[in-house]
Amino acid sequence: MHILSKRPAQPTQDGDGVNIRRVADFNFLAFDPFLMIDELKSDDEQDFIGGFPPHPHRGIETFTYILKGGFEHQDQMGNKKAIKAGDVQWMSTGYGVIHSEMPLADSKEGMHGFQIWLNMPAKDKLRPARYQDSSDIPVPEFSLSQGIVKILAGRWQLNGESYDSPLADLAADSAIADLQLKPNSVLNIDAKQAGFLGAYLYQGSIWGATEGEFVSLNASQVNSIETGEDGAGLLLFKGNPIKEKIAHMGPFVMNTQEELRQAVRDYQQGRFGTINH
Repeated sequence: MHILSKRPAQPTQDGDGVNIRRVADFNFLAFDPFLMIDELKSDDEQDFIGGFPPHPHRGIETFTYILKGGFEHQDQMGNKKAIKAGDVQWMSTGYGVIHSEMPLADSKEGMHGFQIWLNMPAKDKLRPARYQDSSDIPVPEFSLSQGIVKILAGRWQLNGESYDSPLADLAADSAIADLQLKPNSVLNIDAKQAGFLGAYLYQGSIWGATEGEFVSLNASQVNSIETGEDGAGLLLFKGNPIKEKIAHMGPFVMNTQEELRQAVRDYQQGRFGTINH
């Protein structure tokens, strides 16, 4: 196993004063095709009660996964869904999406969840938006001797076995999994078909990394996760780097500055549509 880099998440705010910690790289694209991982974790509702009022996106895919609490999602496509503990949600925003994510009433006991941004290749950035969540088909969950594996998206090879999610159309053949591993266990990950492999640690410690760190791994070899006395909880990420220059401004990720300006114009002129409450 070879660790290429470690990066700690940084505290910040987004939406209406929501406190999160974030790992992002829009400049050097070190996590290509992934752009950003936000973790929201708090038992104090003041950290998240403001939620994320209506806002636009273009040119990216957003992937939301909830461990505790939940949000109500609404968008201009007519989707209105409660995304609760154990649920995932994926939006391929393409040409444009307007959506809101507001805390559910029963989230007063706390919130723990993630939103991941993936880049889209230039050829797909203006295609119609797509939406999928796990309300109809639950996230596949497997009990292994090492712990619990949840296949959130795509296909994974773990200890020589293949595991698939019904959510299989992420950009750049990307895949995401949640591993909740027991103490003193070993799990092998084979991602040699992908150009990028990384992990975000949200509980425990592995590879010398601790909670709140993102680790980039050498995808060309089998990587072993070896937990210590406290076990570990982590999100795994893999995908094929898109290798295209990007231009980023707020909720828009395009390939040129002119495309960003066009995104702003299209949004201001109402071409993204509106949310019907």
